Amino acid sequence: MAFMFSTKARTLAQLLGVLQSAKIVPLIYFTVAQWRESSENCIKSIIQQLAGDAWIVRSSCKQEDCFNQSSAGVFLSLQNVNISGLDSAITQVLSSYLETVDLDEVLVQPMLQHVIRSGVAFSHDPSTGEPYRMINWSEGEDTAVITGGGDGCIWRQAACYCSDDIPKEILSVIALLDELLDHFGEVPIDFEFAITLENDEEILWLLQVRPLLIVGDIGGGEEQMERLQRIHNKVEMGMLPHPFLIGKRTVYGVMPDWNPAEIIGIRPKPLALSLYRDLITDSIWAYQRHNYGYRNLRSFPLMQHFYGLPYIDLRLSFNSFIPADLPEGLAGRLVDYYIDSLLEKPQLHDKVEFEIVYSCYTLDLPQRMTRLREVGFSQEECDSIAESLRRLTNRVIHPEKGLWRSDAAKLDILSQRREELSVSSNSRLEKIYWLLEDAKRYGSLPFAGLARAGFIAVQMLRSLVEVRALSQRDYDAFVSSVSTVSTQLVRDRSNLSQVAFLSRYGHLRPGTYDILSQRYDEAPELYFDWTQRPLQPDPVAPFSLTLEQMRQIAILLEEHDLHADPVGLFDFLQAGIEMREFAKFQFTKNLSDAMVLIADVGQECGISREDLAYCDISVFQELYMSAGSPREMLLRSIQQGKARYADALKISLPPVIAAPKDVFGFKIPESTPNYITQKNVMGNVVDNTERQRLPGSIVCIPNADPGYDWLFSYPIVGLVTAWGGANSHMAIRAGEMGLPAVIGAGEVLYQKWSQARRIHLDCAAQRVMVLQ
Repeated sequence: MAFMFSTKARTLAQLLGVLQSAKIVPLIYFTVAQWRESSENCIKSIIQQLAGDAWIVRSSCKQEDCFNQSSAGVFLSLQNVNISGLDSAITQVLSSYLETVDLDEVLVQPMLQHVIRSGVAFSHDPSTGEPYRMINWSEGEDTAVITGGGDGCIWRQAACYCSDDIPKEILSVIALLDELLDHFGEVPIDFEFAITLENDEEILWLLQVRPLLIVGDIGGGEEQMERLQRIHNKVEMGMLPHPFLIGKRTVYGVMPDWNPAEIIGIRPKPLALSLYRDLITDSIWAYQRHNYGYRNLRSFPLMQHFYGLPYIDLRLSFNSFIPADLPEGLAGRLVDYYIDSLLEKPQLHDKVEFEIVYSCYTLDLPQRMTRLREVGFSQEECDSIAESLRRLTNRVIHPEKGLWRSDAAKLDILSQRREELSVSSNSRLEKIYWLLEDAKRYGSLPFAGLARAGFIAVQMLRSLVEVRALSQRDYDAFVSSVSTVSTQLVRDRSNLSQVAFLSRYGHLRPGTYDILSQRYDEAPELYFDWTQRPLQPDPVAPFSLTLEQMRQIAILLEEHDLHADPVGLFDFLQAGIEMREFAKFQFTKNLSDAMVLIADVGQECGISREDLAYCDISVFQELYMSAGSPREMLLRSIQQGKARYADALKISLPPVIAAPKDVFGFKIPESTPNYITQKNVMGNVVDNTERQRLPGSIVCIPNADPGYDWLFSYPIVGLVTAWGGANSHMAIRAGEMGLPAVIGAGEVLYQKWSQARRIHLDCAAQRVMVLQ
């Protein structure tokens, strides 16, 4: 017979002597009525029946731990209470109840000693109702770290998962979870636990168990297993050797290379996902890399998706960063080295180009390549890699013939063709087709090239600091002096009228690929306060080199056989950073205009934007080439997209999939964030929707998307993003403005910091402290 949930105390009491996988601390509980009748007798019972001289006095109110509300953490619990403090502690706990009734209780237990680990466990994902076992724990004696909002380790596994890879620290917790589910008739549960060490033996204690509140349907284990098995099989096949790729195996990640987590999110709607694939990751990415002298990966889609969750194939990415003229055998060893390095330090998954891959020549490359010598590459092999990278880099940075220059020229063609198309009499479907085709040929393709140039520029700039030709202060000063589209946006917000400003920047939207994200010109009041004009930003001091620095850099360039003089190099560094942002600004005009027309077509068919977000962009390509019914074709695509997205919501996967088994169970890592500037600041935490609270605050946003540039028209003091790399738009933008920022905090840290009331960003020390 299954047990029934009751108050905290009574639920624990009925499990006393029943549990096989854990112990329950001896307990006494009494009602409010009993306390009022004789508090002396209650205290006497505690002293007589509970051994020890320190107790924990806990709430056991009828308003908590029930099926319609948990009230977790609402009521008071007091630890390390001695005999003299019992009366006061019990009174305080009762005073914390919102409405005290006679049947409400107080629970008293001896304090646990020698605690080494504690945490909480869920039998289901409370957000989706899917049967994922979720364990959040911390090491140490404080049993309130996790329940109090502190960080710690997180393990998530599917209900069907059975493996030797479960962390040994929580094996007993999983067993307890399964036993409790059995006792309570498979009702979703949430419990707190502690583990003590006694005579070199670990003992698991159940501190509390309650029903887990879930809104919506509760998922089934068989359906979950079927979905995850398909993903497992896909990953397993993808990790096999491939005849047209070098490298023995692969790894999948949400942030490396074209970082989909940053741009479209972990679970993008089908339209956003298909647009990103069409414009970037299906083919454009590979064409650009090949054009710039890397290996030919054309026809290989860079991004896979597992039921709509997008992942970058790292073997493909690493193949594409190998210079085309590098010998095959050496190239294969290099790809394997990159993959092994990422597996050794998966927290670097959003920094692979800075911390793992050698994708261009820099002034500190010989020093950085000592890592290759340490793992068995010969000096001759290192010299061969360096020479290939030097030839490739010289083709990019050459003062007159640099490859980036031809890419920059294509942006003018894009703008001209967009203007011609806008005034033409072509149908909406024709305009959608050509806006997106032009966005690829004259927009995202050159953008990808200019983004590569921008990355090389940042790498080269960093190397100047590493070889001490520049100081960190010089680096910051140069980045601040760069004038990008984002910098100009802030200036124009101060100088231009609303009409003129929106005419120039109206196509921007926070979710570049999300049709549900409104453009600036569709919802200007949402993003800006037009009742007052912002103050002009402070002028930025011009950057300049000393004569000694010029001489030193000239010597370095000659020594490394790089085809640029100091002036030409810094012209490239500036252009590389500026043109990357300008290219993105231009090609997203085509994308944004196309999404407006997609919404118009939907409106004609009686289909809302909310529904259009579930269609695939291929349906509009088919509509352009066929005479089918737009409404019928759109509705079919939307129906399929909704079904797939419903599956996506039920799936949880790790940021890095290193092996097929990771699909079923994984530890969620704390990311290594990117700290921008050397400044520190304290401020209240707000999200981007709280416009009135933005001035003077630290803003938390999930993605480092350029559509959030409107934030910089407010005097914010800091920025935190969940996703974003060291070279992402917001990282560059924050550097330009000298704004303290933490870019790419990762899922765990972002949740912790964004839910705080006030935090301290110390970018120089690379730490974030929660103040409230």
